[in-house]
Amino acid sequence: LVGTPPGETATPESAGYVVTEAGFGADIGFEKFVNIKCRASGLVPDAAVIVATVRALKMHGGGPDVVPGRPLADEYTKENLVLLERGFANLRRHIENVQKVGVPAIVAINAFSTDSPAELDLVRRLAREAGAFDAIPTHLWAKGGAGATELADSVVRCCNQPKPADGFRFLYDSDLPIKQKIEIIAKQFYRAGSVSYSEEAEKKIAQFAENGWEKMPICMAKTQYSFSADPALKCAPEGFDLPIRDIRASLGAGFIYPLCGAMQTLPGLPTRPCFYDIDVDPESGDIVGLF
Repeated sequence: LVGTPPGETATPESAGYVVTEAGFGADIGFEKFVNIKCRASGLVPDAAVIVATVRALKMHGGGPDVVPGRPLADEYTKENLVLLERGFANLRRHIENVQKVGVPAIVAINAFSTDSPAELDLVRRLAREAGAFDAIPTHLWAKGGAGATELADSVVRCCNQPKPADGFRFLYDSDLPIKQKIEIIAKQFYRAGSVSYSEEAEKKIAQFAENGWEKMPICMAKTQYSFSADPALKCAPEGFDLPIRDIRASLGAGFIYPLCGAMQTLPGLPTRPCFYDIDVDPESGDIVGLF
């Protein structure tokens, strides 16, 4: 959704829309987008699009495990409104999290050919009842961009609606102590009942405070498969303990990142990334430098 409608002349007032991907879920990607990216840039989103699928909601409703290489169970390819409504609790939580910081939420239902009209209608109704600005089935896999024009129109309407006086707000004040910021995220976005810290994490939190790093925002390293630190805990759990096994500081990026449960982090790029040594031989057309 970038640019101006066909046939219209671009002006500073109608120069289009900037779309950015925040990442997995309103508990992880959206939370970091708000509390880190918006805080650093001073920019405020006019709307947030939450992408959901009927199949994923059925899994959160108690559907069988999906195993790579095996055919999908009938629960995912045939109409099952009971599983779907039960799993909607997960999407409701994401909608609530977006609303918590004063941003309107639009649900994009990534429709599959096996989704029944009744299933799509159920998600639309429940999403609107949960407070979403709109919920729109999309068919980009089949129709390309034309399969999401209704979604784009809904985003435009949402962005152009009057903004409330008590609109966008951060989830926490960056001046708060490290533990307090972690626990606000854990309890308000994840719905944890408590947060526990390993001896190593406790030691580093004290060290970071002593070093003067306490005012940096928090970048939680947590599984995307659950609101908890346990990937197998589906739907919308609450009251669980969130274990922090370690905590690290990225001083260049300007944030502190706690590691929840067994979550691992991706390796960063070295000072000289390998792609500097990869090229194409102009004579043979062979790629060189890969090995």
